[in-house]
Amino acid sequence: MKKTALALGLVLAALALVACGGSDGGATSGGETGAATESEGNAEAEGEGGGSVVEIEADPSGGLSYTTTEASAEAGEVVVEFTNDSPIEHDVDIEDANGEVVLETDIVTESAESASADLPAGEYTFYCSVPGHREAGMEGTLVVE
Repeated sequence: MKKTALALGLVLAALALVACGGSDGGATSGGETGAATESEGNAEAEGEGGGSVVEIEADPSGGLSYTTTEASAEAGEVVVEFTNDSPIEHDVDIEDANGEVVLETDIVTESAESASADLPAGEYTFYCSVPGHREAGMEGTLVVE
């Protein structure tokens, strides 16, 4: 009887672990990962195995700006977690020094979005690709080391 109770307990514990693991924690466009913590004054958090998670937020009051204009990351797989709590459409595109877009999120309103790319060390520009937003100053610098 004790063995049956023990086996039942182990089965229930295994089921509980499986039920809690529903998110893949991935960084593909279209989903939130929730894996990062925001550092005050800097929009980054360290990821596993090189690379980083970079948190970028649009001005929640609806202005044409991000809450930060500078971010940093480690070279490797860089995940951008973008939050736009305003009703104004925004996104995050990142371009390299040659002006080539190397990462882009979907345009969202009152939502969050994430995307990832393998980025080597260098200086990148992040910006909102909605027409007129970048021109209004909605951009910043991402330094990858």
